[in-house]
Amino acid sequence: MNPRIVFMGTPDFAVQSLSRLVEEGFNVVGVVTMPDKAIGRHHDVLQSSPVKKFAQEKGIPVLQPEKLRDETFLAELKALKPDLQIVVAFRMLPQVVWALPPLGTFNLHAALLPQYRGAAPINWAIINGDTETGITTFFLDEQIDTGRIILQEHTPIAIEDCAETIHDKLMMKGAELVVKTVRLIESGKAEATDQSLFITDEPLRPAPKIFKDTCRIHWQEHSLKSAYDFIRGLSPYPAAWTPILANGKETEMKIYRTSMLPDESSEGKYELLSDGKTYLRISLPGGYLSLEEVQLSGKKRMPIADLLRGTNLSLI
Repeated sequence: MNPRIVFMGTPDFAVQSLSRLVEEGFNVVGVVTMPDKAIGRHHDVLQSSPVKKFAQEKGIPVLQPEKLRDETFLAELKALKPDLQIVVAFRMLPQVVWALPPLGTFNLHAALLPQYRGAAPINWAIINGDTETGITTFFLDEQIDTGRIILQEHTPIAIEDCAETIHDKLMMKGAELVVKTVRLIESGKAEATDQSLFITDEPLRPAPKIFKDTCRIHWQEHSLKSAYDFIRGLSPYPAAWTPILANGKETEMKIYRTSMLPDESSEGKYELLSDGKTYLRISLPGGYLSLEEVQLSGKKRMPIADLLRGTNLSLI
């Protein structure tokens, strides 16, 4: 059996999975992705999603519905006669879409479900200081990220990892898991397991969508380690930020990279410490957080030493 597959996704994370499906010779008959995005100063330039660009290069038909319940889109999707649908980094699907193919619709999720259901599992796992994450394939059902689990793989989170490095690791591993999952379904050997069997005494942690306010660092709420995890969990995008005075002017500073200088004797006064030339540190309970790479609003991202030349900084 070589099932007719419709692939649904938008960003680079999804392209790797689609690429591997094509490389393995699966019958991808169509791609569903987000409508082109208006960019540019006057919003007069349309930018295609990474998934659309890849699909067009490979000659795969592309559907870009504004609304997933639109009758025209549903008719076009049905005309593709999918046996199986695969979702990687896309939108929540209505039942009329995910229930369409006879072999079902499965999703690749960048966490070990049932932990971290939601839109930003990579970020929240790192922000929470986890030392392990992973990937899950599961069949879609009525609710978000609650369907029966097909396969899972674990991935360690090293102390130096950030959202970008874990994203890239899970993107590659996830693509292989998608291929493995399709082969199981194709052979009739996929045994999906209810998520309730994966629940332990550990509380379930959510992974809600991240907004700008989510990324603001409230220093008084952090220890050394939690501040370090918060910043790397949002690096490089969307990036943690703090209000700051730069040469007496209030602005915002994004922080991309830090290092920890543990010191149990630190009083953690949440003070900014600097020699004005080479280092900028914040005193926190447990030690000092050294800011290594930052970006002031409207400026370029740069090493802290470059910023300190000619810029006097102080916390607000």
